[in-house]
Amino acid sequence: MSVIVINPFEIPEGIEDQFLTFWERVAGYMRRQPGFISALLHRSLSQDARFHFINIAEWESAEHVQAAIETDEFRQLTEPYLKVFSLYPAMYEVIRKQTLHDKISF
Repeated sequence: MSVIVINPFEIPEGIEDQFLTFWERVAGYMRRQPGFISALLHRSLSQDARFHFINIAEWESAEHVQAAIETDEFRQLTEPYLKVFSLYPAMYEVIRKQTLHDKISF
């Protein structure tokens, strides 16, 4: 079963464009890594939200995620921004799924 990486970002006001450039660079790197499935970047509709951007990525396994983030290339891409953006990544597994067409039973 795949794993989901949810990464909320705290971005100082006024540097959203810099963050989006950062995200595109890192997303390009991740896309080339074995085990990467997809990534979705979400932007808050509320100005009061603590996290204005949340990335949700799907990977084939936790081992693939670890391998991708332990490379020198990943460190070089991310380290300069760690002083500017606050991020809180964590891996999750899907334990329930509901779609529009699923029957609900209790």
